[in-house]
Amino acid sequence: MPEYINKVVYNGTTLIDLTSDTVTPDKILSGYTAHDKSGAPVAGTNTYDSDTSEDTVAVAEMLSGKTAHARGTQLTGTMPNNGAVAGVISDVNQEYTVALGYHDGSGKVGIAATEKAKLVAGNIRQGVEILGVTGTMSGEEGVNAQTKTVTPTATSQTVTPDASHNYLTQVTVNAIPYETASNSAGGVTVTIAGSGS
Repeated sequence: MPEYINKVVYNGTTLIDLTSDTVTPDKILSGYTAHDKSGAPVAGTNTYDSDTSEDTVAVAEMLSGKTAHARGTQLTGTMPNNGAVAGVISDVNQEYTVALGYHDGSGKVGIAATEKAKLVAGNIRQGVEILGVTGTMSGEEGVNAQTKTVTPTATSQTVTPDASHNYLTQVTVNAIPYETASNSAGGVTVTIAGSGS
């Protein structure tokens, strides 16, 4: 007589039938038992609590030093833990490169304090907005304007503001001075009273 019973039929009704079971020790968690198709007890040898054959995680996607199981094997993470990363940008053409790895969400990137201090309304042309700051500078702040009057000469002149002024607001060019007088030939002599300098 066989050692184990794998099928029980009572009064024409099958009460237990293990003959089609396919359980094997590697499919049963370690510490648990079942019976195979012959009715023999089977002790589990599987130390995993889930099927990881279709898991897609890679070591580069896991924090360095952390372990997990996928595709039937234990994996140890290699992703750097960057924590809270802080960065500053101090030039209009500068870019901040985000390092590969994990970030805890509290890191920040911003404008360097020395540059941020310059982003005030008085430093930006009126009506121009830069990073949320609308300028109020008219272009006349701190300047000393000058008006000048010049008289044409026989040579060219360059008209510039005096050293104590920033620019000229107006230059008035006088009319060329001249005199007229009758001459002995019955005509008029025109004398232009210009200087040579």
